[in-house]
This record gives sequence, structure tokens and C-alpha cells, in this order.
Amino acid sequence: MSTSSNILITGGNKGIGLAATEKFIDAGHTVYVLARDFAEFPLKDHPQVEMIAYDLSDIAGIPALVARLPAMDILLNNAGVMYALPYQQYPQERIDQILRINLQAPAALISELAGAMIAKGCGRIVNNASIAGEIGHPDIWYGMTKAGLINMTKSFAKLLGPQGIVVNAVAAGPVATDMLAIIPESRKKAIKEVVYTGRFAYPEEVAEAMFWLATDCPEYINGTCIDINNGAFPR
Repeated sequence: MSTSSNILITGGNKGIGLAATEKFIDAGHTVYVLARDFAEFPLKDHPQVEMIAYDLSDIAGIPALVARLPAMDILLNNAGVMYALPYQQYPQERIDQILRINLQAPAALISELAGAMIAKGCGRIVNNASIAGEIGHPDIWYGMTKAGLINMTKSFAKLLGPQGIVVNAVAAGPVATDMLAIIPESRKKAIKEVVYTGRFAYPEEVAEAMFWLATDCPEYINGTCIDINNGAFPR
């Protein structure tokens, strides 16, 4: 990539997304960070960062949003939500929200941004899935959306790969971000007991894998989901 490459990172204001934003900045690229809230975003004044305040649950507004942006060389579908509720107690409002943010929004962004990538004959897309999409997960709606995101990755790779676009995903186990707060302590303890190094992933480790898939990974690695779980899978 040239130093003028444009990167769109959803949820790039914190956690894994923030770590990815920092990596692309360090590599000399312009990063468009899409998030609902930038109040505590540490890079809000950085000259290589453009902030886009947007709620990804508004699927209908995504085409107009993308139309206002320059062509993107790379898309990181990083944003996601998890509610960690028992399936019998999942309100319909939460079901609709998790489906929109975790599944419909990534699909809409890929669909809208792919046109410019096709015109150039190149582009990279990386989706942030989860180990939840590969195992039976206690939050069934979260698990279903992440399984769908992995399938979406493979489907778009099949559709866009012949046109020069590389589409991959990562599936991490629990990562040391704010999302850990809603995981029960008993489950966190059980995970630490089965992984090789007895700890959760660092955001920077997942971001490193996403950065590689978005930049230097061979073109022949396409439609792949890289597991980042330190031995937790397939428990």
C-alpha cells in the first residue's frame, strides 16, 4: 500500500479497534474511525485520523454515509456488541440490535465499499469474528452473528476475490477489553485454565493479525478465518 491509503475501521475508538487504528497510523495511513462516541477517544486530534460519528444500527443510512466518504482501500469491520443474556431472557429489541450491528452493518459496508475496490482491481476487507462463532456459545445470539460473519467472509471472498479483493476474518477468544466486564467470572476463570498461557488475548495481538491480513498477507490467503484463541478452541 502507498502512504495515501484510506482505511475505514468501525469501532476504531477503543479496544481492538483502537489498537488497529494505532497500527495503521504508525504505518503512515489515513484512518477513518467510525464509532458512536468519541468522548474518550485518545486520537481525536491526530492529523491522520478522521472521525465519523455514526450508529451502525442504522442500516438504511449506510449507503448515504459511504457516499460522503472517499474511496477506501481497506475496511476493518471491527465493531460488535454482546449482551451475554440467557436465551430465554433476550428481549426482541436486543435481538434486533445485535443482528443489525454484528451482521447487517458489516454486510452493508462491504456491499457499499466494494464498488470502488472493484474499480481499482484491489482492496482488503477484514472482519472481526469470534471464537463464539465456532463453538456452542452461552450467548446464542452473539454466537450466531459471529458464525454468520465467518460465513459472510467466505461468501464475499468468493464473490470479490476474482476481482482482486481479499476478504478474511479473525476469530479471537476473550480479549482484555471492556467487553470482558459482561462475561461471568466463572467463565473467565474456566477460559484462563484451558488456554496455554493462562491469560486473555491483548487487543494489540488481535490488531496485529488484522493488520497483516489487511496489508502483507499473500493474496492467496482469501476467504480464511484465523483463530486467535491460545488453545481454547474447540472447548
